Amino acid sequence: MIKKETAIEHCRRLIEADLHWGDPADWTNEDFEDLSEKIFARTSVRLSVSTLKRIWGKVRYESSPTAATLNALARFAGCGSWREFLQQQEAPAPLPARELSADPLTAPGDGSAMSGHESAMSGHELTMRGKRRKIRMSTIVLVVIIGVGVLSLFSSRLGRSSGSRQPADPPGLRFESRKISDDLPNSVVFTYDARPLHPQKVMIQQSWDPARREEVDPNGTAYTSLYYYPGYFVAHLVVDGESKRTCEVFIPTKGWKGIVERKPLPIYLTAGERMIGGATLGITASLLKDKTGAALFNNTWVDFTNVREIDEIPADHFTLTTSLRNTATVEECLCRKVKITVLGKMSAIIIPLVDKGCISDIGLLSGDRWTSGKDHDLSAFGCDFRNFQDLTCTVADHRLSISLNKIPIFSIDHPNSIKKIMGIRIEFEGPGEIREMRLSGPGQQVDLLAH
Repeated sequence: MIKKETAIEHCRRLIEADLHWGDPADWTNEDFEDLSEKIFARTSVRLSVSTLKRIWGKVRYESSPTAATLNALARFAGCGSWREFLQQQEAPAPLPARELSADPLTAPGDGSAMSGHESAMSGHELTMRGKRRKIRMSTIVLVVIIGVGVLSLFSSRLGRSSGSRQPADPPGLRFESRKISDDLPNSVVFTYDARPLHPQKVMIQQSWDPARREEVDPNGTAYTSLYYYPGYFVAHLVVDGESKRTCEVFIPTKGWKGIVERKPLPIYLTAGERMIGGATLGITASLLKDKTGAALFNNTWVDFTNVREIDEIPADHFTLTTSLRNTATVEECLCRKVKITVLGKMSAIIIPLVDKGCISDIGLLSGDRWTSGKDHDLSAFGCDFRNFQDLTCTVADHRLSISLNKIPIFSIDHPNSIKKIMGIRIEFEGPGEIREMRLSGPGQQVDLLAH
């Protein structure tokens, strides 16, 4: 079994060779920020700068990288997963046909079938010959890997000394944004200039989602996009398939905003429609039926979002408490999912709740780590929505802990902060209600339903 440390080092070398950035010892903080964006653009997984610095030995850290981090690195290096990357390192690479035919231990024209002479050998002779063949193949593979590493190191140093590395900031490259309104919906004017890169194709990606890309004039300087949903977004200037610049797009709300997700256009709820009985935040099944014209709510999501910079509470030391429930019947919505999201500047924390029978179809996001209900037991997140569910989420000492109805149900390392809390979002599959929502930190508490 190949050692994890050796595999990580080899994965780093492949990434370095792909980047052509020269000796990583000379990489700056901006280089790691660029690498984080490149990994995100290619894998849709965001690795923080601090995580990448630990991988490259810039910051000392005793713990091993998480599985999510290793999977993202392997995918960026061209493999489907970290396991696949390890398997590729362990399995001898197939030799070209010319080299196979030159091997006296291999029958010409067929590298897998035994010759007549081999079939007549004793079991011991075949075993010894097989071992010698494996040793020879392993030696060849090792020589190839070492040769690639030497060539990569030589080419990276040559590129650095000759100044062949592409500059991080080409003169004149520009990408900025400006909001038109302070409400929803909101148009954003992007001012850009990609001409210093002599592009063939330029696109503006509105957020983290690569599907939200709009092609723009490669020689243009302005483009507008319409945002129907609030949030904190990082827009990308994508030049010839590669993210070259980013800028912030912050679309806040004025208190709570109720939105029924629908394509092509969402439905906004009035202040009165997003309150039940004048005291509880939510929406009834009858009102949702009136809004959508449908009696079934499977995959019909209603968002209750409060987006603002919450400066009072630090993102690396807080507790979120809420009491809520999905009020759909099983006949109206089979799984009755709920998602509680803490929006951050760097990433987010997304906590699922669901009917007990549907726990296989959920997942939990803790910053840059995704935990899937497909390969983890998340049955503790299954709920009896006949009653309100009291959920507590705490981030402290680089750990995220979750309790449901005062029972601890989940805990995970959380080394990378979401940087700054930018809002809270509650999503119901169908109707639902929220009767409590508080954020607290050292010496501070915010009643979010009062804002």
